[in-house]
Order: sequence, then C-alpha cells, then structure tokens
Amino acid sequence: MPISGFPEWLPAQRQIEQFFLDRIRTTFELYGFASIETRAVEPLDTLLSKGETSKEVYLLRRLQEDPGAPASDDQLGLHFDLTVPFARYVLENAGKLQFPFRRYQIQKVWRGERPQEGRYREFIQADIDVVNRDSLPFHFDTEMPLIIGDALGGLPIPRVRIQVNNRKVCEGFYRGLGLADTDQVLRTVDKLDKIGPARVAEQLVETAGATRAQADACLELAAISSEDASFVDAVRKLGVTDPLLDEGLDELVQVVEAAREHAPGLVTAELKIARGLDYYTGTVYETQLEGYERFGSITSGGRYENLASAGNQRFPGVGISIGVSRLLGLLFGQNALTASRPVPTCVVVALPADERRAECDRIAGQLRKRGIPTEVAPTAAKFGKQIKFADQRGIPYVWFPGADGEPDSVKDIRSGDQADADAATWSPPDADRHPVISAA
Repeated sequence: MPISGFPEWLPAQRQIEQFFLDRIRTTFELYGFASIETRAVEPLDTLLSKGETSKEVYLLRRLQEDPGAPASDDQLGLHFDLTVPFARYVLENAGKLQFPFRRYQIQKVWRGERPQEGRYREFIQADIDVVNRDSLPFHFDTEMPLIIGDALGGLPIPRVRIQVNNRKVCEGFYRGLGLADTDQVLRTVDKLDKIGPARVAEQLVETAGATRAQADACLELAAISSEDASFVDAVRKLGVTDPLLDEGLDELVQVVEAAREHAPGLVTAELKIARGLDYYTGTVYETQLEGYERFGSITSGGRYENLASAGNQRFPGVGISIGVSRLLGLLFGQNALTASRPVPTCVVVALPADERRAECDRIAGQLRKRGIPTEVAPTAAKFGKQIKFADQRGIPYVWFPGADGEPDSVKDIRSGDQADADAATWSPPDADRHPVISAA
C-alpha cells in the first residue's frame, strides 16, 4: 500500500533518476567539488536552531524504550536539509579539511510537510557548498548559479530560470524604512507567492509593526525584477537609503552580470526572493522551471556567514541545492520524460537448448567485458518467444549462437536485420548501448 509522500519509482523512472543524478554528479565534479555523505540524524537542538522548521522535523525514537539507552537518543531528528549537517561536519573536521572546501552531497532528506505534487516527505537533494575560514570571497556567490545552469542545462527538461536576490538589499531597505524587525519582514515577504500581496501587506502591519505606507514600500521593492543591472535604478527610485542596501545592490549586480556573460537569460534579479530559513545572510537563489512555475522552486540556496561557527571559529559559506525528487516528480506527473527502454540490457543471448547455457553465458561474458549490457534468455523456449521476451522489455538486439560450426548472428528486432557476428568484436551503435533518456 503506497504511503503518501514517500515516492517509489518504476524501473524506467528509476533509470531516468539515475541519469539525472549522474549528470548532476559529473557537473559538480567538473567544477572541483568533492563528495561527502553525512549521517541521517542530527541533535534536535541543532535542527531547531536554524529557522522555522520545528513542524517539519521527524524524531528518531525506538518503539520499545530501552532503560539503558543514552538520554540523548530521544533528542535526535532526521535531517530536513543537507546544509545544517554539512555545517556540523565542517566544524567537527576542520583540522582535516583544506579550505576553501568545495563539497557536494547527494542524499535523502526528510520533512514532515503536507505531501502534494512534486513535494514529498522523503526525497533526494543534490547540494553544493563552498566554505572557508573567517571570510569567503564573493566570487563564489557568482559561481553557484552558473554551476546549476550547467547541471540542469544538460538534462531533457524545460528551460530553467534562476532567480537571485540579496538579503542585504531587503534588510537594508527595511532598515532604511524604519522597520526594526527585519527578520519578520523577510519571513512575511517570502510568503508573497503563496498568499498574495494584499495578505502580505496585512501581515506586515500585524506582525512586523509596519505602517500601511511601509508595507506598500516593501511590496514595491518585491515587485522589482530584471535580467540586468537596471534593478539598481528601480530600487533607487523608491527613495530609501542605507549602507547595507548599497552593499547588497553591489553584490547582486556582480551575480547578475557574471551570469549574463556565462549564460544570457539564465539569471534574473527578483527582489521578492527572501528564503525563509534564518541562516541566509546575503545572496539567495531560487529556480523556476518553465511551465511549472506554479509549483515553486526546484533549486534554492544562498550565502550564510554564521551557520558553521563555534567559539572563535567561523566558516562562512555559500551553497545551492537541487530538489532532485521534486524536479522528477513534477515531470513524471506530466509524463514529460521517457526512457527508450525500461531495462539497461542491450542484448539478449538466445538459448537454443538448456545444455548450451554455459556456451551462452560465455558469449554474454565477452559482450559485457566490452561494456555491452547483456543477459541470457531465461528459458530455452522457441526463438519467437525469446524474441518477444526481448521486445516486451524494449531490448533492441537478440544474439543467436551458431550451431555445428556456423557463425553466431545478431538480430536488430526493430528492423528485422540480422547479420553474422563475433562476440569478441561486435558492438552496437552508441545510441543503443544504453537507454536513451529524453523529453516525451
């Protein structure tokens, strides 16, 4: 019986998922990121200290209480993202890491939220982060969206648009307006797409102490959007000044201009983007998938100065995360992806008789040694049934062992073409060797 929010893909979908993960992993490594994996659980106080997440955390508890268990065992929760565990990992291993440290992580995370299309309680994220001791040069912020653009640009998906903002722009603007509780304003504005401008304005008055004029100014800022540095003039026209606002605008210009040079149209300055988690301090990113905007962001992240810190040690960082399961779930829901076959097998070696299985296994072994995915037919049925077995699974080739000194032959069951072949030298076209993943 299916459990809502815990997806299980069929074999063809799983192949598509693996194709996506391989592409993402390869791109991350091309940019020099090293792979790590962190444990699935973290202390509860660590998880609850990083923003409004208390309703999302799954606790880890034993069904039967063990009187001898450590008292801390009931204070563990499953991680809801990969950034918080990464920060802890950096602090614990700082003496063994080389900085700046570039890492990627591809793991499952768990969130106790209401399941809906593309939103799950168990899902895979693919994260990259760069951290450094004491300070982190800003150019790493400009690099993040370019990497994500490269990773997603090689996949058979609709066009992506990365929306960027800078928390300093928002906080400096709110401060310049005279609003003291900038964190509350940020959290409220972050709900803009969910509840609309009228309700956001009401909540700003109710929860952040804003006047109606201040709330309207916040909405005017949030409405600014551009693919180039023209957003700066739009902000200046609002007549608010603050040193932090100036700093944020300068940084945001760098991100937008770097992206325009690398991949025109990839990045948009979107000043309504705030990100709800408290640990972001500067650049923030969200990504829309063309045609799927109503489902929200498929990647997100940003700059954090104080997430990884203990005592006098501070490791600022910047990172971005791809919601892999979220992306796939949305596309699967629209039947927007297809695999040319549901299994990796390229060749089925037909079995003429049970006593020739060892011979067929040797043929399969020769093909596998040269990287050709091969299996031997399960039974020595009539050749017509063995061909049907391959056809039903989308396998393009059937190999027929020769008899009485005759050469082997291989048949392309799609075209019906059949030719003599030697397992030591024959190869399929590159397009047939592995399943092809494409947009439907």
